[in-house]
Amino acid sequence: MPRKPKVLVVDDEPVIADSLAIILNQNGYDAAAVYTGTAAVERARVVKPELVISDVIMPDMNGIEAAISIRRILPACKILLFSGQAATADLLESARTQGHEFEILTKPVYPQDLLAKLRE
Repeated sequence: MPRKPKVLVVDDEPVIADSLAIILNQNGYDAAAVYTGTAAVERARVVKPELVISDVIMPDMNGIEAAISIRRILPACKILLFSGQAATADLLESARTQGHEFEILTKPVYPQDLLAKLRE
């Protein structure tokens, strides 16, 4: 049986993080959910995911900061960010000027769109 790709889902709204993790697990991924950027960085150190799907706007550490930290630990990790807020554009631009490129999906994230994106 092939090994399932490890995915870490990060959102400060547990229902969103948990729902996405369940959908991914039902579709051939080994997904886990965490609810803060800090927890995402700590969990990534341990589980070494191939993919991190993260909300951008979170209270403790935003998704972009978490993504940059995770990339330092796991340079090959694919990062997919999602956000429903306009403030994200400024944060992304700031990350870009520091040499970090991230792909972003708009909230709400529909499961079929997410799965199609992951198969690209």
